[in-house]
Amino acid sequence: MSDEPLPTRWSFQEFKLFYDMKFGRKRDSKEKDADTNDESVRNGNISNVTSNGTVHVKNSSELSIYEQYRNQDRGASTHNNEVSSAGVDEKPQKSLLPPFESAEMRTLAESLSRDIIRGSPDVKWESIKGLENAKRLLKEAVVMPIKYPKYFTGLLTPWKGILLFGPPGTGKTMLAKAVATECNTTFFNISASSVVSKWRGDSEKLIKVLFDLARHHAPSTIFLDEIDAIISQRGEGRSEHEASRRLKTELLIQMDGLTRTDELVFVLAATNLPWELDMAMLRRLEKRILVPLPEPEARRAMFEELLPSNFQEEKLPYDLLVEKTGGFSGSDIRLLCKEAAMQPLRRLMALLEDRQELVPDDELPKVGPITHGDIEMALNNTRPSAHLLAHRYDKFNADYGSQILQ
Repeated sequence: MSDEPLPTRWSFQEFKLFYDMKFGRKRDSKEKDADTNDESVRNGNISNVTSNGTVHVKNSSELSIYEQYRNQDRGASTHNNEVSSAGVDEKPQKSLLPPFESAEMRTLAESLSRDIIRGSPDVKWESIKGLENAKRLLKEAVVMPIKYPKYFTGLLTPWKGILLFGPPGTGKTMLAKAVATECNTTFFNISASSVVSKWRGDSEKLIKVLFDLARHHAPSTIFLDEIDAIISQRGEGRSEHEASRRLKTELLIQMDGLTRTDELVFVLAATNLPWELDMAMLRRLEKRILVPLPEPEARRAMFEELLPSNFQEEKLPYDLLVEKTGGFSGSDIRLLCKEAAMQPLRRLMALLEDRQELVPDDELPKVGPITHGDIEMALNNTRPSAHLLAHRYDKFNADYGSQILQ
């Protein structure tokens, strides 16, 4: 062979394709159509397959399907591909998936890799109104250890588990996205559907593969939304399936292993029912941060942003809105503003419906301004959704929460 072979690793599907072609298994038309994009295999550029799964190709410019996908996923430019094909030595990129012992684990890793958020969520701290205490605790627990790792050694090793709890609609998911944007870490957005499988034993394997992927892509953040659906309380008197107990045990073991490694892997969990969590998980979630209902200053900032006043129109009664919305969550306030903005549109739609003919788009009149009456109508038609359990969150925060003394 004239050119020096370039070693690369194949996925299970690519190796199966090569094996079938090498030993002549007859494939149907669907399999042939699925393999038409694999130029390196169709052109016969494979020279040798070693026992450990390493495949040598004849031409360095002919990459495998997985290598091409990895380059696209990493945002490799055309210029970089041309330089690589010319044989210029470059710093090797980190593979999308770490090496696994079996093809089954690799398949599970490929399914979990779909939950990695590509790119930044583009949520800044400034876009979250209020929640100053929660933002300050998150910066101390996650952001600062990544920016200044020199200070967080020894006893000051960063916290690996953070719990965000509070009423629904208060901004827990927004805070998690802000952490991912600020830290620029690999962000795994995990829910119960990502790690629960109907096949026996797959749920535990998915948990193990998830943490292996997080360590491989460190620094990374694993965001477990609605974690109470995954690991609720265990014990006698609770009807619990065996598979659920195995899943919880594996998650606890993997969480405990994070404290013994040097990789920056953070588990950021969110829940509306913190009292339903197992006590062993609460121990591993070292920082427990309350995300409360917005305070009056935060509510006013939300109203001024969602319902801005035009200097040519009458000023909206922000003081009345702040006074009447005690106990409203952030999502309730957004719903209230949407209801107020719909009032002038309803009046306009009533006028348009009276006409017999359809009005062209370029001749449609503008929507009128929001009036005081619209605000009062929206206040009468909107009710808070999360204020009834506010005292219970305060009690849980007093018993288990993390706070910074001013």
